[in-house]
Amino acid sequence: MSTILPIQHQPPLPLDRLVLRDPPGDEAIGMDVLIVGAGPAGLACAIELARLVKRDQEAGGGMADLEIGVLEKAGSLGEHNLSGAVVNPRALQELFPELEPSDLPFRQRVPDEAVYFLSGTRAQRIPTPPTMRNRGYYTASICEIVRWLGERAEELGVNLFAGFPADALLVEGDAVRGIRTAPSGLDRERQPTGTYTPPTELTARITVVAEGTRGLLGQAWRQWQSVHSANPQLFALGVKELWEVPRPLGEVVHTLGWPLPTDAFGGSFMYPLGPTQVAIGLVVGLDYHDASLDVHELLQRMKLHPLFRPQLEGGQLLEWGAKTIPEGGYHALPSRLSGAGVLFAGDTVGLVDVPSLKGIHYAVQSGVYAARAAFAALKAGDVSAPALAGYDRMVHESYIVADMRRTRNMRLAFKDGLYVGGLKAGLMTVTGGRFPGGKIHMTEDARTPRATSTAQPFTPDGRLTFSKVDAVFKSGNATRDTIPSHLIVGPDVTGEVADFYSHMCPAGVYERVGDELRVNAPNCIDCKATDVLGPRWTPREGGSGPKYRSM
Repeated sequence: MSTILPIQHQPPLPLDRLVLRDPPGDEAIGMDVLIVGAGPAGLACAIELARLVKRDQEAGGGMADLEIGVLEKAGSLGEHNLSGAVVNPRALQELFPELEPSDLPFRQRVPDEAVYFLSGTRAQRIPTPPTMRNRGYYTASICEIVRWLGERAEELGVNLFAGFPADALLVEGDAVRGIRTAPSGLDRERQPTGTYTPPTELTARITVVAEGTRGLLGQAWRQWQSVHSANPQLFALGVKELWEVPRPLGEVVHTLGWPLPTDAFGGSFMYPLGPTQVAIGLVVGLDYHDASLDVHELLQRMKLHPLFRPQLEGGQLLEWGAKTIPEGGYHALPSRLSGAGVLFAGDTVGLVDVPSLKGIHYAVQSGVYAARAAFAALKAGDVSAPALAGYDRMVHESYIVADMRRTRNMRLAFKDGLYVGGLKAGLMTVTGGRFPGGKIHMTEDARTPRATSTAQPFTPDGRLTFSKVDAVFKSGNATRDTIPSHLIVGPDVTGEVADFYSHMCPAGVYERVGDELRVNAPNCIDCKATDVLGPRWTPREGGSGPKYRSM
């Protein structure tokens, strides 16, 4: 048995290609506010900002019309969005106070809930931890929420640009002045084909970056501006499936324990989405210790457990997908969420509360705050860093950070294993987060050593369990085979490291061939696990990747 340290094989962030100092060209498109990412945070920001302008004009405030643009790398809104999802409706109700919860794009109210501790053959029901209680919340498809928000934004005159991945920040001095998009129509050698479209430059007085988990522009800006956090951001990988089932599921289910080893943090979920559909998934922290751990395969094995199998048998797999989740919590929040000409919202800064398994309403709320800060700055004619710092104050004085501070050490406690972590988390719950005081120090996921081992073989049956190739097909991935690789592989990738990548990636992008690494870039579904632990992910042409419909 040997040890792999992922950071030794990871290339550095390509900062020189992500932060561009050259002045924009004459053909640059000018906007007042440019929002990168049409997820819950970005669209909530666009909606709130458009409404603020309208209200100001109706009140005679003198605000001129604003050109608000939202860029989305997926070919259509929602195609790259994936979440559990049980949603706290609080932020959406604030954004749409005129609507009842029944008018919002949810599937159903949480009917009941249960938490189980699993062994390989049994499920022991345990009391639901206070942080995981979901009464009054709703199950939903994040894709459907995003499409609904997009329709509301368009009704307000917001410009939505799907199929335009943001490839780099345009900067002047220390200020962000817009973005440049990724080109399209390149062949594998990056030579233009007959469908080539060059990059587009879009300038803006304010750029709001809401690009989602492990966002590349957010990483680049924080490194460029030397913005740090008390702890590094931690990530988990979630693999999810959507099933058509012959019988309704009457409760929201969460589990701990098997199939994870006791030194890995994570758990599973199974949510009802109406009478005929069920979402099932497994989430695993990327600081696990076994180099052969494979989250996709663990989910396939898990579906054979007596708790899950009866619910799924006789059903049909509709969709499959995967994404990373920021798990570092309060101590991993960046010291700044804004700068000259720029604001950062949602998952890109880690606004997720892991103990409650919630992040969507925080993303929406942060988008609303970003809109209010942008409006105030534009109204005052000042988009400097001090003028936009009001956004930081709004977030830090809100329930978002209050919630995250209350549970600040719960995820971190599990670095000592499941049982010790569970005991500490219980004490933290009882004391309102005051135990143990201070901060539990963490290292970034890529600095966690991985022990090599021999993976246990698993053969999917094609009915209840599926291979990675079949799963990627169910993601709707239609990336063309001749696209250039968007993945930057680091140095000294041995056969053992190639094995580690092949297990870590849920989509079969990496495989070991002899002692070499083969990269099947078109398989990539943009989950970003590779960017955390291995080869760097960079944007590729618009419309590439998955085409989720109801995830």
